[in-house]
Amino acid sequence: MALILQAGSACGMGVFFVQKIYNKQEISMNYLMTSDRASAPRRRFLKNLAAGIAASALLLSGGVSVQAETEGLEKEDLKFGFIKLTDMAPLAIAYEKGYFEDEGLYVTLEAQANWKVLLDRVIDGELDGAHMLAGQPLGATIGFGTKADVITAFSMDLNGNGITVSNSIWKQMKANIPHEDGKPVHPIKADYLKPVVDKYKDEGKPFKMGMVFPVSTHNYELRYWLAAGGIHPGYYAPHKGDTSGTIDADALLSVTPPPQMPATLEAGTIYGYCVGEPWNQQAVFKGIGVPVITDYEIWKDNPEKVFGVSSAWAEKYPNTHKGVIKALIRAAMWLDQGGLENRKEASKIMSRPEYVGADYEVIANSMTGTFEYEKGDKRSLPDFNVFFRYNATYPYYSDAIWYLTQMRRWGQIAEYKPDDWYKSMAKKVYRPDIYAAAAKELIAEGKAKASDFPDFDKETGFRPPQTEFIDNVAYDGTRPNDYLKKFNIGLKEKDVVK
Repeated sequence: MALILQAGSACGMGVFFVQKIYNKQEISMNYLMTSDRASAPRRRFLKNLAAGIAASALLLSGGVSVQAETEGLEKEDLKFGFIKLTDMAPLAIAYEKGYFEDEGLYVTLEAQANWKVLLDRVIDGELDGAHMLAGQPLGATIGFGTKADVITAFSMDLNGNGITVSNSIWKQMKANIPHEDGKPVHPIKADYLKPVVDKYKDEGKPFKMGMVFPVSTHNYELRYWLAAGGIHPGYYAPHKGDTSGTIDADALLSVTPPPQMPATLEAGTIYGYCVGEPWNQQAVFKGIGVPVITDYEIWKDNPEKVFGVSSAWAEKYPNTHKGVIKALIRAAMWLDQGGLENRKEASKIMSRPEYVGADYEVIANSMTGTFEYEKGDKRSLPDFNVFFRYNATYPYYSDAIWYLTQMRRWGQIAEYKPDDWYKSMAKKVYRPDIYAAAAKELIAEGKAKASDFPDFDKETGFRPPQTEFIDNVAYDGTRPNDYLKKFNIGLKEKDVVK
């Protein structure tokens, strides 16, 4: 944006007024720009006004012309979408702490009705980018559901989900679970749910559970947990036009938007669900259900959400995209610094209706290092929400490949794919090169240290083999087909759903 002021009578009283304000310091621009969640247009106006004041001061001191420009940005006004979950926090913090503005970006954040609407609006260009499920850019790119090229250069968090069952189901499960000091022994495997599911099946009753989207982390985590306990979660068969995901299923999984999960459980439409926070803790506070396991216990330090943009948008606005990633990295750093104080502040911010809109106590129950299972059974879980530690923000190829293996395992990828296909698809969608460029600028600017990030000169994009899964099956992202062979339930090699 260029602002040009020229000396002469045309400046008139306007210049006099600006001079008066500047000289007497009658306003605090910083205060005006940061107070009361000023809107992006208001903030932009005030920033431009500040530039005008400075320009006028130079002009009046003898300058003839002053030009202030935002250097390198292809687009300054941006609109980002999100779903009302606590893991949208990096977006909220980047906005509230002024990190977007530090990059010359004027951002509007807008809650979306559901994940499909969010994705469609990014693809259509109504949104510049969005808080997305880790599998969403991959699902779109391979053409499961909506076909479009979507990329991510930023992972928003690790962990953060849970599986909750109704009080009735919990009562039946609890009888099968070993106890210690009067409390259930965790982690609670789906083995203890299986007798309940079998009973429903014998009685001809469908056992229904909810998840948030077909390519969601929640779908794959719920399926993983169920299958590890001998409960078949069903197959997809897109080649036959069947995208229900219920073929051969012992438990029927269906899509329910996150904020609606507790009400749907309470109504008896579903018997359990997998969702992010605060909707597991909400079930505890309302007394309608019991979270039985977190995704941290299913797959330790799993990637949960990403920031996604269309590939075309990233190509058109590379400097803008890099600026967004810089702001989000700083927000993630802030969230994992300052101990509980920062997390308490973040919880208060996200309790506002424009963000998550749940009670502060509900959000803080998990955001501040604890997690409540059965009412009164609150346990320390400091890594339930991780935003920056453990290289949480780095978009690893191996993370992308894990999601692709689960798409293949459950039939969303209908046919066998060689290992190289998984690797090439991961590299097409997950973009650590963009992330590294943003991180290096932050280091050069003194806003981050090199030690905060992976060694970019040596990083391959593949984590070492991971073993901390609920079923103890090891995962090596460089060998996806060998990984699929290890499971008793699920497609592998040349298997096709009939």
